[in-house]
Amino acid sequence: MPPAYVKPYVKRHKNDAADAEAICEAVTRANMRFVATKTPEQQSCLTLHRARHLLMRQQTSVINAIRSHLAEFGIVAPVGRNGVEQLLGVVADSNDKRLPEVARACVAALGAQLRVLKVQILEFDRMIRAWHRSSEASMRLDQVPGVGPVLATALVASVADPKAFRSGRDFSAWIGLVPKQNSSGGKERLGNISKRGDRYLRSLFTTGALAVIRYAKIHGTRHRPWLPHCWPGARRRLPRLRSPTSSPGWPGR
Repeated sequence: MPPAYVKPYVKRHKNDAADAEAICEAVTRANMRFVATKTPEQQSCLTLHRARHLLMRQQTSVINAIRSHLAEFGIVAPVGRNGVEQLLGVVADSNDKRLPEVARACVAALGAQLRVLKVQILEFDRMIRAWHRSSEASMRLDQVPGVGPVLATALVASVADPKAFRSGRDFSAWIGLVPKQNSSGGKERLGNISKRGDRYLRSLFTTGALAVIRYAKIHGTRHRPWLPHCWPGARRRLPRLRSPTSSPGWPGR
């Protein structure tokens, strides 16, 4: 059981006896939700994703450190991967006198660490693709628009039992993609998304959805006629490309 669902049953002070009593009380509730046990394969894939995510955060931190240190000496480069390579080229050039030797040695060490992180991330990407090809469920999820090997494998590894969700909206609520409610007196008040659940999965779903929208802006909604109904303002933002069977007035419909 999630600890947050047991907490309301704890009476007064927190101790082992009160916690045990609260667990016994919560487990008898008919509407209590339980956490399914993951298989060793799912847990290993989830470990792979967590390690890759950690290395990517470290890579971003190292890149920001390189840019900030060199900016103190007036050495800047455009945003993006090529800009970092330009900065490392300046560090490697011993004839460039804008950078003192002590600072050059420190930034060079950061550059070496950045290269090691990139190699490790690429290796983890290969392992994710291999796990993806070996999983039938992951290959089926890969057919969904906006879902790639990273999201498909993370989804298969995170959800131990898909039958625990009665509908797609229940799953959306589980990862925090539904509006947060503050309703009272029969009047519904819906705010922003609740952002509860797995932040990593939620970020992957958001990235995939943005990729679908970005594709639709360029190529239209002919192959995905459902997209304009899910995106406010799409009528005037998406290009008006219609299929031969579409009705007039709405692109791709």
